[in-house]
Amino acid sequence: MKRSKELVEKRKDFVIDYVKRNQEKQMKVIVNELMEMLFLSERTIYNIILQG
Repeated sequence: MKRSKELVEKRKDFVIDYVKRNQEKQMKVIVNELMEMLFLSERTIYNIILQG
């Protein structure tokens, strides 16, 4: 199933914004929270952060 480009961009923006808002937390905690919220793998979240 191919994801729409708009959905991918919204997800990327949300992840980047969430990381910025929670900078005081450790990255592992942030990634775990995002995994629970978005049902994404740890690797996918790290890839989004590195691309952003």
